[in-house]
This record gives sequence, C-alpha cells and structure tokens, in this order.
Amino acid sequence: MSEITVIALDAMGGDNAPGEMVKGAVDALGREQDIKVYLLGKEDIVNAELQKYTYDKNRLEVVNTTEVIETAEPPVNAIRRKKDSSIVVGMKMVKEGKADAFVSAGSSGAILVGGQVIVGRIKGVERPPLASLIPTEKGVALLIDCGANVDARASHLVQFAKMGSIYMEHVIGIKSPKVGIKNPRVAIVNIGAEEEKGNALVKETFPLLKEEKELNFIGSVEAREIPHGQADVIVTEAFAGNVILKLYEGVGAVLISKVKEGLMSTLRSKIGALLIKPALKTTLKSFDASEYGGAPLLGLNGLVVKTHGSSKAKEVSNTLIQCVTFKKQKINEKIRESIQSEQKSAE
Repeated sequence: MSEITVIALDAMGGDNAPGEMVKGAVDALGREQDIKVYLLGKEDIVNAELQKYTYDKNRLEVVNTTEVIETAEPPVNAIRRKKDSSIVVGMKMVKEGKADAFVSAGSSGAILVGGQVIVGRIKGVERPPLASLIPTEKGVALLIDCGANVDARASHLVQFAKMGSIYMEHVIGIKSPKVGIKNPRVAIVNIGAEEEKGNALVKETFPLLKEEKELNFIGSVEAREIPHGQADVIVTEAFAGNVILKLYEGVGAVLISKVKEGLMSTLRSKIGALLIKPALKTTLKSFDASEYGGAPLLGLNGLVVKTHGSSKAKEVSNTLIQCVTFKKQKINEKIRESIQSEQKSAE
C-alpha cells in the first residue's frame, strides 16, 4: 500500500469558504486514494457542508477551530493572538508532524508569517518564496517569487532559482532540451535580453546565476516572452512577480471571456462554436489558472500552499493532489540537500 499524504485544509479561508473548500476536499478524495484530509474550521458549519456529500469518513475528518484570521488583519498580530484559528492550528499540525501539508486560500500575510514563524525555514534558506505555476505556449512555467519577498537581495534570488529548478524537475518533470543537462531552463525577469540591462538587483544577480553550475541559466527573459515558454523557471523579486502574475491572470480571464462572447455573437458563430467546441475547451482549459493548483511556499520545514482567495472546488482539489506529488518526490529533502551542499562548498 502506498504511503498516505495527510493534508490540513483551511476550511474557513477564502472568498468561497467553507462551501468550495469542503467540495474540493471531497473531490480530491475521489481522485486520489493516497490522501487524508483534515478540514480545519468551525465544526458545526463545516459538518453542515459535509452533509451534502458521500465520502470516505476514514480519510476525511473535521478539526474544530474557533477563530478565523481575516484578510485585513495585521498578519503578525493575528498569528500571535488567534492561536485557535484554522491557519495557526494547521501550521502547528505540519510542524508537529501530524500533517504533511497545510493548504489555505486565506490571508496571504498570515500564511507567509505563519510559515516562517511556526513551520520554520530549512536551515540555510534565507527567504522562502511563493512559487506559482503559470500556463505557457509550451506547457507551464514556475514564477518565483510571486508574492512573499518584495525587498529581496541577489542571494535570495539565487536560492529561488535553485528551489524552483528542483520543483520543476521533480514535481512537473521538466527536463532541459540541452544534451547532458537535466535541469529546467532558468531565466531572470528583465527589461531586455542584454546582460548589462536591468535595475541594480538584476545586474547584481545575473552574474551570480551565471556562475551556478547546477543551474541551466539561460539569461534574461522579457515579460512578453514568458507566455511563449522561453523559460521553465522565471526568477524575480515578489513585487515584479506579483504584478506579472496578476496581469497574467487578468488578461487570461478577459481573453477567455471575449472568445466566448465572440462565438455567441451571431448564428453563424454559434454554429462554428459547436464544431470547434471540443478543441476550444481543451485549449481554454490549459490557460485556466485553477488547473495548476496553489503556490507552495518553498524552503520551509514542511509544505505550506497558498491558493487564490477566490479559489473554487477545482483549484482546491488540484492543490491537494499537488501536495501528494510534492511529498512523493521528497521536494523538501531535495531542497535541504541542495542548500547544505551549497553551504559546504562555501566553507
């Protein structure tokens, strides 16, 4: 029998909680046998939602938490004061080994603070980054950092690149097309392809990435080239990363909406829509952000994953499945080995 992945899911976090959280958990149980989910939240409310479904009660349990951290609350104060919130309880379950992962669509700030303060960083990791998968013409790319470290340093970005490369190779299974190099293609976000371009942070980071022999660093990537799949790991600090991510999601949503609107505009287009519906559905699905799960906070002693605040059941379900792959591929262990190897080399 395969090893079970135990996940603590914040049933109270996000715009659509607890309904979509519960629905996503039940769906994940049906898709993946090697998974157990603890739903964290106000017991009476969560149980009322669960009554709508048939599920394996041996693989889904409710953990009662009496408090909820709201999005507008100051993260540090909220983590300190609300000890019985779903976020704090879930993080403690990961720290104590009662869960392999914690997933939440709740307060980003509280999740980032809790991840570092409660779960803790892997020794040697300077700053844990949020890593989000984004669709491209060639599949997916990892945008790292997309929201955790606005004021990053060059050494942070180098670590982001290493952790992102490990994630893409072992979770997504991306290999480099270059002969003899197995690592994914790594690029740094810049305003031009030339090495001398960029702000002070990019100019300082570029040569450091270039020197890293374990990385398949291909240089700079301009924002317009990201959707074409020019690189597998897109490295940046969180300010630019979050802007790219939000613009990406916004443009994608508008384009999908406009395509659907155009196909329904006339009788002729409606007939054409019927003919191309199967192919179009597959294409549009590949650009749906919810298909790729949440953004893991890499470099912690346990897995913490942030999903969109607007997450619905499909994204929640995909994120839970994503956690299974993360554990099976021993991503934290691989990151720890990489960081320790780096430290030994520096000694």
